[in-house]
Amino acid sequence: MDLLKRAEEFENLKMSHMSTSDRVQASRDAKELILAINEIYKKTKDVELMNVMKRLTEKKQKIEKRLKGRPSQ
Repeated sequence: MDLLKRAEEFENLKMSHMSTSDRVQASRDAKELILAINEIYKKTKDVELMNVMKRLTEKKQKIEKRLKGRPSQ
């Protein structure tokens, strides 16, 4: 499973010292991985695939939260 290997690499990716363009690219990569794994999950219903998708989604949300920044008051 090449997708699982790519997902593991993404999970181990360091988030510190990323530029904005790196964060955007990481978010897009995460979305692509999640959607590809989801297609396989629909057919197999493998619990491990669901766990991988959850972890990727969590990391993707952290990256997107950082991209959006804090609302100004």
